[in-house]
Amino acid sequence: MKTFKDYNFLNDKIIQALEDLGIKTPTPIQKKVIPYLLKSGKDLIALAQTGTGKTAAFGLPIIQKINLEFRFPQALILCPTRELCIQITRDLSRFSRYISLIKIIPLYGGVSIENQILSLQKRTHIIVGTPGRIIDLIERKKLHLSDIKYLVLDEADEMLNMGFKEELDSIIIKLPKKRQSLLFSATMSKYMNGIAHDYLIDPIEIITGKRNFASDDVRHIYYIVSNQNKYLALKRIVDINPDIYGIIFCKTRKETREIAESLIQDGYNADALYGDLSQSQRESVMNRFRNRILQFLVATDIAARGIDVNDVTHVINYNIPDESEIYVHRSGRTGRAGNTGISVCIIHSRETRNLREFEKKIGKSFERIMIPSGEEVCEKKLFHFIEKVKKIVVDEQSMKTFLPEIQKRLEVFDREELIKRFSWIEFNRFFSYYKNSKNLNNSIFSYKKNYSAKKKFLSKRVKKESFSKLFLNIGYKDNLTKLGLINLINQAVNNSRINIGNIEILSNFSLFEVEKRYQKKILIGMSRIHHFGRPISIEIKN
Repeated sequence: MKTFKDYNFLNDKIIQALEDLGIKTPTPIQKKVIPYLLKSGKDLIALAQTGTGKTAAFGLPIIQKINLEFRFPQALILCPTRELCIQITRDLSRFSRYISLIKIIPLYGGVSIENQILSLQKRTHIIVGTPGRIIDLIERKKLHLSDIKYLVLDEADEMLNMGFKEELDSIIIKLPKKRQSLLFSATMSKYMNGIAHDYLIDPIEIITGKRNFASDDVRHIYYIVSNQNKYLALKRIVDINPDIYGIIFCKTRKETREIAESLIQDGYNADALYGDLSQSQRESVMNRFRNRILQFLVATDIAARGIDVNDVTHVINYNIPDESEIYVHRSGRTGRAGNTGISVCIIHSRETRNLREFEKKIGKSFERIMIPSGEEVCEKKLFHFIEKVKKIVVDEQSMKTFLPEIQKRLEVFDREELIKRFSWIEFNRFFSYYKNSKNLNNSIFSYKKNYSAKKKFLSKRVKKESFSKLFLNIGYKDNLTKLGLINLINQAVNNSRINIGNIEILSNFSLFEVEKRYQKKILIGMSRIHHFGRPISIEIKN
């Protein structure tokens, strides 16, 4: 397989930077786009799946063609989100690490505009920006685009989905007519054809793979479950895949917060990424996810744009999107850079028709998988633990001091008893949770049948029971939701089955009702819990 060096279209400094990054062989889109951009000044539409190296495809030729002696911006790269803006800037800076004079500046909202203005007053070659911040700087007369030679619209389809058409119009009208315009996208909709017509002149089209199709490196599967058991199904899917490292997509910010909070309460390393976070919060979440401190990132579609993590194993669609193009973008977060991945959809039976439509549009089949039973999850977890034990490398030197005492204390047990006890340490946590778990595959059919009788029985029973009202010192300002409060209660009483009455989540505090017989247990249990690092104070409300 030919390397970048073999193709001989990039200079030695760029080749050296790529080799430092472990990048030796161009991807299909890079093999087609890079030589074209180095030789031609014509406009270009490039379509390739997410994770195929589009940033290098347009970035490397631009870096090589930049006039370093000229002090004003020569290239403008527009992208939909701050995360993508930061990622592109980081990549271009790495590619150009041996080109000492080059200056690449990211311009995005959520951070000080004054610092960005100061940066623009110095030598600048390449600008990577979001439409909103670029417009702001133009209106302040702090950004001059009259010398731009290269315009790149990256993730152009998403910029349209986010409603940036007017901003794009306002920016592009300020650019010189004599320029090279490059449009990069994973999908090509009729709206994309519209902006190609508006902004590009007789563009050549380069496509790798099939237009609007999903990646061949991703397996597409789905689980059918009732809406009331959706979160339980999510937990089983996660637990049956012990090495999972994934992104969970939700439709709304509220649901994103609730799912992330529930996972955290249930002991998973997870956090949420959504539009209301400050830039520093977003960067903190992303850094923890990239460094695998977080196992799960729960995100909305818009917030997830620009996530560039190559080893994501699973994308989980907690809600399937309305459009196949959005699904292609979601599933493209896994199966990147030559890796394989799995895209999971958790759906209600009535949503199967949506998947059939997706199959036609993205050219891939969805495989139905049954939700694993509690016994299957426990078995998978136990044997995964055993495989970890088999593969672990023991630091003999560190253990040397303690080993005699360990052997002495454990000599009362024979080999079989030791195996049982050490296995039970890992197994017990899942066994206690799953031992009486129901079959979620049947719930979609039995739920409707039993719902009326169940509701009637519960309402009759609850009326006879006496409730206490409790006061909690946290509210929705502390990111507490009703689901989050229920999880806190379950945590306090060790998942005992209790009836919960009315719940009121107010700004700075919350009120909820529980059976009187559990009142003392909840008061003691919840007083020991922290909510996002904050101690919980609870008392009886008279």
